[in-house]
Amino acid sequence: MTEVVAALIWDENRFLILQRPASKARGLLWEFVGGKVEPGETKEQALVRECREELAITVAPADVFTEVVHEYPDITIVLTLFNCTIAEGVPQLLEHNDLKWITPAEIPLYRFCPADTEILKMIRDKHHG
Repeated sequence: MTEVVAALIWDENRFLILQRPASKARGLLWEFVGGKVEPGETKEQALVRECREELAITVAPADVFTEVVHEYPDITIVLTLFNCTIAEGVPQLLEHNDLKWITPAEIPLYRFCPADTEILKMIRDKHHG
């Protein structure tokens, strides 16, 4: 099992999504910012580090939005999604292909990584209308 963390970052009624580089596994699918928890890190520390590495921002993780387990053909992940705010900086594309701020209603317009499907449904259910 691989521990993965991700950030749900809101700007009023929109949240941040990122498009994976074409060269990576699940290339060009959309996802939340985040990554693997390294040995010796807390989930929060991993999230802060990943957001710095991928977007050059400092995030402040709050509570856990949800946790899901997903089996990919090559890896089984436990994904913990934190509600986060940006404490410092403006998101920059250091590793990803593209970034967008979308409303929950716009979720169907994007193709996301399979692990995120359940999470996105929860976001839509929570913020419907």
